[in-house]
Amino acid sequence: MIWSCLLLLAPAPVAVAAKPVAPNIIVIYTDDQGFGDVRYLNPKAKFKTPNMDRIAAEGIAFTNAHSSDSVCTPSRYGLLTGRYSWRTTMKQGVMGAEGKCLIPDQRMTLASLLRDSGYDTAMVGKWHLGMDFPGTPEDRDWSLPVQDMPLDKGFDHFYGIPASLNYGILAWFEGRHAAVPPQLWTAKKPNARHSDYRIMPPYQATAAETRQTLGKPGFEVAADFIDNQCLTRFTDKAIAWLDQTTQPTGETAPQDSESRKPFFLYLPFTSPHYPVCPLPEFWGQGECGGYGEFVIETDHHIGRILDYLDQKNLTEETLVILTSDNGPENSWKGRIKQFQHHSNGPYRGGKRDIYEGGHRVPMLIRWPAGISNPGRTCDDLVGQIDLLATVAELIGTPLPANAGEDSHSFASILTDPDKPHARVPLINHGVSGRFAITDKNWKLVQASKPNGQVELYDLASDEGETKNLIDSHPQVAEQLQEKLNRIICQGRSTAGPAQANDTGYWNHLHWMSAQQYDLLSLPESQR
Repeated sequence: MIWSCLLLLAPAPVAVAAKPVAPNIIVIYTDDQGFGDVRYLNPKAKFKTPNMDRIAAEGIAFTNAHSSDSVCTPSRYGLLTGRYSWRTTMKQGVMGAEGKCLIPDQRMTLASLLRDSGYDTAMVGKWHLGMDFPGTPEDRDWSLPVQDMPLDKGFDHFYGIPASLNYGILAWFEGRHAAVPPQLWTAKKPNARHSDYRIMPPYQATAAETRQTLGKPGFEVAADFIDNQCLTRFTDKAIAWLDQTTQPTGETAPQDSESRKPFFLYLPFTSPHYPVCPLPEFWGQGECGGYGEFVIETDHHIGRILDYLDQKNLTEETLVILTSDNGPENSWKGRIKQFQHHSNGPYRGGKRDIYEGGHRVPMLIRWPAGISNPGRTCDDLVGQIDLLATVAELIGTPLPANAGEDSHSFASILTDPDKPHARVPLINHGVSGRFAITDKNWKLVQASKPNGQVELYDLASDEGETKNLIDSHPQVAEQLQEKLNRIICQGRSTAGPAQANDTGYWNHLHWMSAQQYDLLSLPESQR
């Protein structure tokens, strides 16, 4: 085991203290789920989420937790690497299904950290960080393996899809292959239960046929793929992997937890991201239309994971983390008008925004064997980007200088509720490359363009970001600006030697010059 046992010696007899066990870890990552889409965090929600609520009630509900970006790809990069995605070549937007993986093989991930520390590791669900597929859309050879994908980033097992469903190359990939490869074509189709689209048969044999039939450019899809199967398949496959991993290897193998390797499961669901496609058995549930039904279905599958842990006596020793990659999709505005449901909670904006509604997300953590005083709420500032350092501390593995450069451990929040947690300033980032920095209750939002409006908010008194205090608190803004510049240019926000960003100066840093960037990127002794 990763943690050594502690022996307490007395003259007679010898007393042996309980042996601490490295926790199993499950990260459930929902997609476009807003802060207000969990009943525990939003008592006025128009649907119930009993299984999400259970995680909070039996653990900790974080009310000031943030994704590292307000859209999909960069948030997933930050979650897995403990490093802000804007330090890479990707400065805005999201990736498609196909492309060079944003995580290079040599970079430590949450999966590689745990694999190298003795864990079995698996990812089941949506990747959206780039994959290298054989050939081109016009000339594929699906007998060849997919490269530069989860199995190359620390995961021992992979089952899932490459990206969001609207990007195509949709098939049920297991390992480096799909049993039914994506050799047909389709495009978005009308959705009867929501104002978005569906990905469902019938499919066409060629891209040209799809364009002729649907009037839109097509993308690759497998004959057996259908969007509303994602949640069921992913949960089924996750439980099957857990079952295989947690079983003894031989008939006489001992059954106790100490005889097994700990496991890490990364389970990124595709909901409630578009297409909103709840299964028929969830229709009519809740009071928020198809969207509410889809969140209810998501909660149901989370409950299946929790039930499995209960049935296998794994609940006590398993750290379960539930969080979302960013705030809610733009349909949140319509839900307020039609159903009086606020997916973004009390916050401003939603997905893609630099404001709180874009990146302040649900984060619920349960670990019965390790969390002190469960059932509490934590208002401390934390980020998903902090998971790498937190897990590293929990398993007693120091991070090297070139890993988790922006990851600040919050392990003490779990284990010692009386210990203060003061995080280094957190950087927020929007889809168009806009920056903000939050330090305690103050948040500075950079202008979206040169000579644009800079904004300053006191989140303690104005969580909805309605009063710009830039004119009345110029010194606060100046201090935050200095901290933002230093964090960007030094390649890290945590203590340690400066690290290089993957690029030099880029245009989104319009408030500083390239010369200032280069100077601040140097070690202090060389400036």
